[in-house]
Amino acid sequence: MEISKNFAATEIEGKWYDHWMSKGYFHSEPDEREPFTILIPPPNVTGILHMGHMLNNTIQDILIRKARLDGKNACWVPGTDHASIATEAKVVKWLRAEKGIKKSDLTRQEFMDYAHIWKDKYGGIILNQLKKLGASCDWDRTAFTLDEVRSEHVQKAFIDLYEKGLLYRDYRMINWDPVAKTVLSNEEVIRKDVQAQLSYIEYRFADGSEGGITIATQRPETIMADVAIAVNPKDEKYKDLVGKMVLIPLIDKAIPIIADNHVDLEFGTGALKITPAHAPEDYAIGKTHGLEVINILNEDATINEAGQILVGEDRFVARKKINKMLAESGHLQKLEDYTTNIGRSERTDAVVEPRLSLQWYVNMKELGKKALDAVMMDEVQFYPANFKNTYRHWLENIQDWCISRQLWWGHRIPVWYLGDDVFVANSIEEAIIKAKEKTGNQSLTIDDLKQDDDALDTWFSSWLWPISVFDGFSGSKEFDYYYPTNVLVTGWDIIFLWVARMIMSGYEWYDQKPFEKVYFTGMVRDQQRRKMSKSLGNSPDALKLIEKFGADGVRFGMLSSSPAGGDLLFDEKLCEQGRNFTNKLWNALKLLKGFEIDKSLPQPEVNVLAIQWFENKKNHILTEMARDFEQFRLSESLVRLYSFIWGDFCSWYLEMIKPAYQQPIDVATYEATVEIFSELMTILHPFMPFLTEEIWHLLKERKDGEDCVVSTWPTIGTFDKTLDKQIELTKEVIGKVRDIRNKNGLKKREPLTLLAQKSEETTNLLSAKGIQNLLIKLGDLEKIELVDQDIEGTSVSFGAGTGKYFVPLNLTIDVEAETKRLEEELKRAKGFVMGIEKKLSNERFVSNAPEAVVAMERKKLADGLARIKNIEESLEALG
Repeated sequence: MEISKNFAATEIEGKWYDHWMSKGYFHSEPDEREPFTILIPPPNVTGILHMGHMLNNTIQDILIRKARLDGKNACWVPGTDHASIATEAKVVKWLRAEKGIKKSDLTRQEFMDYAHIWKDKYGGIILNQLKKLGASCDWDRTAFTLDEVRSEHVQKAFIDLYEKGLLYRDYRMINWDPVAKTVLSNEEVIRKDVQAQLSYIEYRFADGSEGGITIATQRPETIMADVAIAVNPKDEKYKDLVGKMVLIPLIDKAIPIIADNHVDLEFGTGALKITPAHAPEDYAIGKTHGLEVINILNEDATINEAGQILVGEDRFVARKKINKMLAESGHLQKLEDYTTNIGRSERTDAVVEPRLSLQWYVNMKELGKKALDAVMMDEVQFYPANFKNTYRHWLENIQDWCISRQLWWGHRIPVWYLGDDVFVANSIEEAIIKAKEKTGNQSLTIDDLKQDDDALDTWFSSWLWPISVFDGFSGSKEFDYYYPTNVLVTGWDIIFLWVARMIMSGYEWYDQKPFEKVYFTGMVRDQQRRKMSKSLGNSPDALKLIEKFGADGVRFGMLSSSPAGGDLLFDEKLCEQGRNFTNKLWNALKLLKGFEIDKSLPQPEVNVLAIQWFENKKNHILTEMARDFEQFRLSESLVRLYSFIWGDFCSWYLEMIKPAYQQPIDVATYEATVEIFSELMTILHPFMPFLTEEIWHLLKERKDGEDCVVSTWPTIGTFDKTLDKQIELTKEVIGKVRDIRNKNGLKKREPLTLLAQKSEETTNLLSAKGIQNLLIKLGDLEKIELVDQDIEGTSVSFGAGTGKYFVPLNLTIDVEAETKRLEEELKRAKGFVMGIEKKLSNERFVSNAPEAVVAMERKKLADGLARIKNIEESLEALG
């Protein structure tokens, strides 16, 4: 079978992905096997693949491919989120740019029809991009949060919560996005400290007497909505002013000075302007004192008619103009720099405006009780566990969830109104029946009812994701089989928006957790630890990376630098390292397939030893990887496997079994090596699926359906520490012999003699079966002897393990250089011993560490002291 010179990533990736799809390997149906289920955090339907998606979905794919190899019924459900705010904004822009249509020109249904056209044309691109990455999702199960099944679940959840008294409508101060023109939940607002200015404004007495009262505000543009000035009753300087009237500057409207304990004595002047329509704190004070609420801002945050002045101006433009007008009228006393905390919309980045509005809310305190206990008692396990504290703090201070949005793209709220009467129903026909029953008016028609114009928060469909993707509310068998799911892989930034709410929904409707474990990935950052973003220009094009380095190279680059739960400091060089690893394995394949096989040859003793050692080492690696997977230490697992394959397999094992130049290899060794290589491809497959599938098939002929993707993860055998230690010591000796050869300019094949000073360690090593032949083969040695004492004269000595070795050379030894080398080696050895002694002198370590760990440290100390003794003897011999 001819093997190409280089690994052609693009061609091979397409070939194998199409093959996997044609075989239906990614599809899952309930059967007798143990299910292993992952639900994709649905990306926005507007989205394209970015670095965060690549990290998150690579991790999910690793877990699902590993489960498939473990023989489990692996089911990874893909899908997209309808993303109300983001999608509606895209559609509005598209209509304006391509069709010359404004949203206001359309009926709701006409807009929704256009939105679906846009979604079908541009939406879901990201799912096809995920295929390029190798995502092995069950594409037959692709869900959309606004499709029919998900919509039915949303409606049922809304009605059920309403009937339980957990969902209500109320006037409250909300977060308003003046760009998207919709309400936002607290979790959709990103708060940051910014530099601002305080305007010190004098409000003069209304009775014409001299003086007045000065307030400090960062929002002078809202003074027209003021209804009072509040002072703290404990503030001596203002106690005589309570009850007096002052005039609002520029509009000369009289308002009272009132006393309220909530006024901060330390802020500004200690006097606070009360603007109930435009500040939550002011609204609370106004409610206490029965004050009027005057809204002077339009939905787009421009000044409305109630403002009287600067009508139509944007709030921030008005702020500058008002300050100028106040200065000209003599009311502005000063401007003062000030650090404040500003909220911005997560979607549009607009500064959020407090606004009094009638909205729908979910009672979260009721829903949160079981969800809190589930995580704190580890019924739902968090990785890393420190996120439990973040979760607990939020749930213990949870606010009710505002779920209505002033948008058309989304699930329309299933509520109809008849005057002040509210009817929550599955359809207008059902609402009419309820209306007739309540009013007794049998002549009512659907034209008499008006449905709520608002859509539900996108997250109201997302929190039902684990239930709705398996049609849970319909009592499906699939739901009983796949739920609860095994693991959720997501970013910590949506722990409140999504994770907590899914846990709540699971316990609310099924009294059961939605998933066993949650693994929180870190953020993808650049080398300066900045979050990747388009504005900074530090976010590489994901598809171009795949094109340049191959999907396997990119997957390797992402995972090799992503410690469990920690941020990923991305560097393109990591993808290059992944591509180099691909080339290394490809060259190893070509080396093996290039061997001539001689069926008549007996298997050399060295090859038997090499196979035994490698299989033994593999058992150790598999054990460590099993622990890694349990703790989601996938980066550590990949790096461990990379070192094993590159170092132990490519650099050592293949050298151990490689026949002499132009000589054939025995069939037993060749077949064993093919099986070893095949197993390595199975182990590596979850991380680098395309390369491993290609090599798997090139190693030997396979039957139809015998593919790496559905092969079997190797079972873990016993690990022989003695054998492993013997080979590691042998490798150390070979390395030192090669160093001597290189430093003294000796030809690679020039035979050398190795002398080992007799000790328990060297005697045991050289008497072990196959070790001497292995040393001779890889060290290019003529012979090996045990000696009783140091060798004087022209030999070069070195230490390995606790043993002492000599290589006689027909050269004059540079005593000065050899002394320097040994002194440096002695310094390192003493530093090592000092570190061990420090650890063993720590009573806390000795008392608390496992006995085996302490014993190992003491063994290291003894070996270190023996090494020091050997080096000192060599120095003494040099004189």
